[in-house]
Amino acid sequence: MDAAAGEGAPTNLICLPLDSLLQIFSSLPIRQIIVCRSVSKFFYQLLSSPAFVHHLLITSPSPPLRLIAMRPPHYHHHHRNASRSFSPPPQSSSVLHAFDSDENKWLELSLEFLPFRSLHPVASSSRGLVYLWGDSVGSSNFSRSLVACNPLTRQFKVLPHLGSAWSRHGSVLVDSENRVMVLTELAALYYTGSNQWLKFSSNLPSKPRSPVLMSDSAYALCDMGSPWRSQWKLFSCSLKSSRSSTHRWTRLEMEKWGDVFDILKRPRLVKGGSEDQLLMAGVLKSSFSLNASCTTILILRLDVKTWDWEEAGQMPVEMFRRFLEESSKFKVFGGGNRVCFSGKRAGRLAGRLAMWDYSDGNSEWRWIDRVPAIRDGFSRGFVVDAVLTDLP
Repeated sequence: MDAAAGEGAPTNLICLPLDSLLQIFSSLPIRQIIVCRSVSKFFYQLLSSPAFVHHLLITSPSPPLRLIAMRPPHYHHHHRNASRSFSPPPQSSSVLHAFDSDENKWLELSLEFLPFRSLHPVASSSRGLVYLWGDSVGSSNFSRSLVACNPLTRQFKVLPHLGSAWSRHGSVLVDSENRVMVLTELAALYYTGSNQWLKFSSNLPSKPRSPVLMSDSAYALCDMGSPWRSQWKLFSCSLKSSRSSTHRWTRLEMEKWGDVFDILKRPRLVKGGSEDQLLMAGVLKSSFSLNASCTTILILRLDVKTWDWEEAGQMPVEMFRRFLEESSKFKVFGGGNRVCFSGKRAGRLAGRLAMWDYSDGNSEWRWIDRVPAIRDGFSRGFVVDAVLTDLP
């Protein structure tokens, strides 16, 4: 091993045979492997090597490490026009910042192995894959590709090509089986691994908000109200059939739900703790009047088998005051038993997120500090299950 490769590593480790090093480090949990990779060049090369990854895959399967990953600031497109010459998009970081809730620490997942520019991670699956948009190296027209990768094994694959409009306007959704949907207000593309996209038109009445893909169905909220008063409704689309003509959005509305959509301002959806649960979070209004004051953030849980709603959590009043203060705008992301809330005031002044944690069966709220990738006071993100798995 040369001097450069051994930079920052103890001399006694450099002298050990590769087989011995593999045995020593293969006993580490995934959390420690991620941390050690960032210690020095020696550890990064060793713990990212194909030999080490292969050794772990066949000898030491580890449970997934659930993290909350931050999206970088939005990708901005530049166009040529008469008054301004063309300029390339800004380079984005090759590091994915992720929060380890159990250890209350920020970790870094390297994406430098990807041969793409302007990386923009947007989604993930429970099988360890991160999905991101990237520009092909050497391309003169900055064509975007949707890429699936595992940051731990450094494997990746490029999904079938999509037009640039999909990367600009489409929401990328992924389920537990690595099936992918790219959804816009007018149409949707669905990918099941057959090397082609199934396209179907959307019959939604307005732009889909916070869409979610799970259990062979997609869910989204649509505002069917007026410019003066919102009226949110829940829609679903079954994807069990392989025929695009059968993929139609249906409004879900039941008498037993009562005024569940009227008590919340700016409701948003995230995945629940299982494939049968859907969470909806929004600001709880004090009354049904047009300019009603807001009291806190409420999280509701929907069982998609029985179609029953129940309360999952309420943000403490004191935290709510610090979180929103003057504005009711916020971002929601995460899923499962941990949901993050990004408010403009908390993000801009304190670099904070508020997090609801139900991992131990109790509803708890806490702050996450030192949040990276804040733009305009808001953060955006998604859940990542860090696990060593081969690409499907």
